[in-house]
Amino acid sequence: MNDNNISITSAGKTNEVPSKFKTFLFIFEVSLAIILLVVWYSFESIRKSKVIWVLYFYSYPSNFFISILPHEPAILYFGKFYSPLIVALVCIAGVVPTEIINYSVIKFFTDIRLFKKASQSKFVSKVVELFNKAPFTALLIAGLTPIPFYPFRFLVVLADYPIVKYTLAVFLSRTPRYFFLAFLGYALKIPDYLLITIFIILLLATNIPFVTNLLKKRKRKKPIAS
Repeated sequence: MNDNNISITSAGKTNEVPSKFKTFLFIFEVSLAIILLVVWYSFESIRKSKVIWVLYFYSYPSNFFISILPHEPAILYFGKFYSPLIVALVCIAGVVPTEIINYSVIKFFTDIRLFKKASQSKFVSKVVELFNKAPFTALLIAGLTPIPFYPFRFLVVLADYPIVKYTLAVFLSRTPRYFFLAFLGYALKIPDYLLITIFIILLLATNIPFVTNLLKKRKRKKPIAS
């Protein structure tokens, strides 16, 4: 009887510890991304700095989850001052751990019952099934081209795709893409005002759909005047 109680208690502790660790990891990772984002916006000297480490730290908030910050203008900017290879390597050094964080954060949500039910819908199942036909190739294409990458962050988790293969695909696809962008910055020496314009355009293009949907929802909630 005592042995049974011990085994049940041990099993309970075994399940409790990973749960607490995952919660802590989730809070830590999200907090890190938010802090980096706040620091970036708070200090103008950092945003205008030509120190290559600024690009490294910018890679975290600009690639976290569904980011509102475009990464490309920063690469073009630093490409004016450093060799394309250096810029590409610094970028990928920040992006790979960020994608590992993304994987972990999304994995945290998939363990919630409500998310599990949503992920089992017919539409999601079909998309995952399609992705599983050539997952590595799909990730390479998405990482190398201007295709929005954030949906694939969800797909790899929903498809239970190994994180090692995922990060390898990110490295192999994003590195040449960053090199190409940095080379453009190095060769064209795009003026800062044009880079700011590109930044604003990409920012709006990324966020307009979300704002539009939000406004539509608010209109639906408003009572119709009699």
